[in-house]
Amino acid sequence: QVQLVESGGGLVQVGDSLRLSCATSGRTFSSYSMGWFRQAPGKEREFVAAISRTGGSTAYADSVKGRFAISRDNAQKLVYLQMNSLKPEDTAVYYCAASPLYMVTRAADFGSWGQGTQVTVSA
Repeated sequence: QVQLVESGGGLVQVGDSLRLSCATSGRTFSSYSMGWFRQAPGKEREFVAAISRTGGSTAYADSVKGRFAISRDNAQKLVYLQMNSLKPEDTAVYYCAASPLYMVTRAADFGSWGQGTQVTVSA
């Protein structure tokens, strides 16, 4: 198990950028694939982005492809989600998650979750 704490959320306007961070604890961070998910009010949690253990592979939901970028710093045990050209439909609570499996995108494959950080995009 790895402990995860997200930060960086906030209230922004359409077209703005925001960078979320996920701080982790544990000595085996580099053995986990990492992901970002989001959940809007009244909707199910959905996949946003994932990154492999080394950072060499990434995956994105179609809705964020070309606007969001996931990255990681294994030395600092951090995961980032750079969000550009934000839209009102990006408003949600964003969660960081860790999985011992390789490059998974299903929420059920992630065993560790953070508490979430709110992102609100105002039109």
